[in-house]
Amino acid sequence: MPTARRTALVTGGAGGMGREICRTLAASAHDVAVADLDGDAALAVADEVGGLGVRLDVTDEDSVGEAVATVSGTCGPIGICVNAAGWDRFLPFLDTDSAFCERVLAVNLAGPMRVCRYVLPHMVDLRWGRIVNIASDAGRVGSSLEAVYSGAKGGLIAFTKTIAREFARHGVTANSVCPGVTDTPLLDAIKDENPAAARVLAAVERSTPLGRIGLPQDIAPAVDFLCSDAAGFVTGQTLSVSGGLTMA
Repeated sequence: MPTARRTALVTGGAGGMGREICRTLAASAHDVAVADLDGDAALAVADEVGGLGVRLDVTDEDSVGEAVATVSGTCGPIGICVNAAGWDRFLPFLDTDSAFCERVLAVNLAGPMRVCRYVLPHMVDLRWGRIVNIASDAGRVGSSLEAVYSGAKGGLIAFTKTIAREFARHGVTANSVCPGVTDTPLLDAIKDENPAAARVLAAVERSTPLGRIGLPQDIAPAVDFLCSDAAGFVTGQTLSVSGGLTMA
């Protein structure tokens, strides 16, 4: 049975991974709201996928509330939420400062929590919902030069499991997708800034059993499945999409 058409909100929807998720959800006949800190980029992706573009800063309460109100007012109640907004830089832990730590936690952990707080009432009313949080294998197994990011993503995985437990009785599922190293503009920026990061990432690529780093096109189908009716009995799970770099 095909999945019913839903309103899908994708944060970080104009980024490399988020854009591909928006394209894939649109191809599955959902009404896609592309939400991004870069409002112009969100509008451009929305124009491509035939959806709605909105500016959304996941670190700002008012911005999240206004964006969710705009999406629901234009497209209807939000049945799917993909939290793909993320940010990081590669640094040894002792080289990080409070401002850096606060930003990593604000975007990668507090941000998805804030978005979920606004979209979950829609799903409770619908008696149906799909939350997919883009975590990271760094949050499952740790990652050199990413201590704070790993902690944030590990927290996001635990948060997702708890949401899965609390909202199952409302017909809402919540799952985490954990990419390994994935070729995105954020990764390019990290490599350009830090030669040590580039060496670490090259070693990771050599160690990946499938012989390459990931692409956004590898991540989006996993998200699409977890957003579908076919995944209605899958909740609280953590799916690694890493080319076999991490197993179990």
